[in-house]
Amino acid sequence: MTQIPKGADVAVPPQDLHVAVSWRTGHGVPDVDVSALLLGPGERVRGDADLVFYNHAEHPSGAVRHLGKSAPGAPGSPAADWLWLDLARVEPDVGRLVIAASADGGAFGQVPGLDVRVADGSGNPVAYCAIGDATTETAFVLGEFHRRDGGWRFRAVGQGYASGLAGLATDFGIVVESPPPPIPGPGYVPPPPPPAPAAPPVPVADPYGGEFRPSVYQGRGKETVHCDPGLPAGHWVLLEIESYHSMSTTIESCDAYGRAEDFLLTAYEDDVRARTVALVPRARPLTLRVEADTPWTLRVLPLSHARRFDSHVEGLAHDLVVYEGPAGVLDFAHHGESHFTVHQHTPPLDPLYDDEEQDLLVNEIGEVRVSAPVAGSGLLRISGDGPWKCSVRR
Repeated sequence: MTQIPKGADVAVPPQDLHVAVSWRTGHGVPDVDVSALLLGPGERVRGDADLVFYNHAEHPSGAVRHLGKSAPGAPGSPAADWLWLDLARVEPDVGRLVIAASADGGAFGQVPGLDVRVADGSGNPVAYCAIGDATTETAFVLGEFHRRDGGWRFRAVGQGYASGLAGLATDFGIVVESPPPPIPGPGYVPPPPPPAPAAPPVPVADPYGGEFRPSVYQGRGKETVHCDPGLPAGHWVLLEIESYHSMSTTIESCDAYGRAEDFLLTAYEDDVRARTVALVPRARPLTLRVEADTPWTLRVLPLSHARRFDSHVEGLAHDLVVYEGPAGVLDFAHHGESHFTVHQHTPPLDPLYDDEEQDLLVNEIGEVRVSAPVAGSGLLRISGDGPWKCSVRR
């Protein structure tokens, strides 16, 4: 890995990159949130959409995504917050892409082992920079990607801000709203609260909803992943996995005893970038069994990150899309050589149980054109080994 000192820069490949801001957890250590700012003319953002962070996780251009944090371990263990970049998709009028971070509940002088690491899509290290001089700063510009001679370079910056993310964002042109002014007069007495309704019905979780902070897990070979127990029970979550040069990549759900239960993904491609879905149990954390011959990265994301359509969608290999249209007929075309399957997931008939409804709509081999009726909205888990298309007849 190329370790660069503050102020130095290094050339980076014009391809998919992963950026990890890393630190060590511990008692009294603030949480760290990573963000990216895309700077246009005048070294300023062109609008609020040019700030990508956990509450605005994807840039409209598709060039930058916030992936979320690795699951926290015991005190003293490493933690990281992740960004994904595709420098080839950065818009021409964007000349700099700033990597920043803010400390929640303290200053960066309380954060041990702070650094920023850049790797390519296969996990090969590109650049590394340690931040060792933090004191009272609550926000940091850790590094930046900038254009030079038709390519991109990464520079180690290490500039701190005592005014937090708001002060940092303001410097780059983000408009931060001020809090509302106090109510004038001798004092404000709120009206008494309305009486509580008697015996409200027990709310039922909406499996399509459930926002949470994404998590990132990494491993090699066969490993059991114990997901964050704070995932919303009874909701679907989107699983996104990457592995390269592996004979096969699989994800299985596990029962209450940690035994593999159902296959959620089976991929035999050499390079896998795939999406599937899992339903979070109501009485226990979600546990998954992941296996690949080479290193893999698994992301657990809210279902709001899934693609949506109601009339037409196209994809490649394994994907998860949300169909939001009415009953109709789905027309599929698959250009591949192996199995092509489509499962439709719908919420459990009995919301008190975890057994979601699954229908196998398509089970074909090779290059096919096939139609299948659909009763209404739901999740479509599509698996193949080549490009596919889906359109709706109503």
